[in-house]
Amino acid sequence: MSTDTPDPRLTNITVAHAPERHRYELRDGDTVIGFTRYRTRTGSDSRRVFVHTEVDPAYGGLGLAARLVEFALDDVAAAGERIVPVCPYVAKYLRTHHNYDHLIDWPETQP
Repeated sequence: MSTDTPDPRLTNITVAHAPERHRYELRDGDTVIGFTRYRTRTGSDSRRVFVHTEVDPAYGGLGLAARLVEFALDDVAAAGERIVPVCPYVAKYLRTHHNYDHLIDWPETQP
């Protein structure tokens, strides 16, 4: 395959918020191929606590986890909420994408 040819696995990939499931989903057509799950904490500041992210191994190496997490974090930012990265992948993403720094409440166990 030429490097100029997009991977055919990317053709029907979409990202959507599934609030009834408390997660953001990666979909290939109608099939869920990945998600990042969260809990919502309300109080003086509403927070989304990201607890787990996974992508089907058949779609590995395509940057889809980053695409999913970016979509989720942008949605949280647009809603005026705070981010609590308990999920190791979300925490790793946030350590290298500093445009969310002002929205992060790091768990006490992390720097």
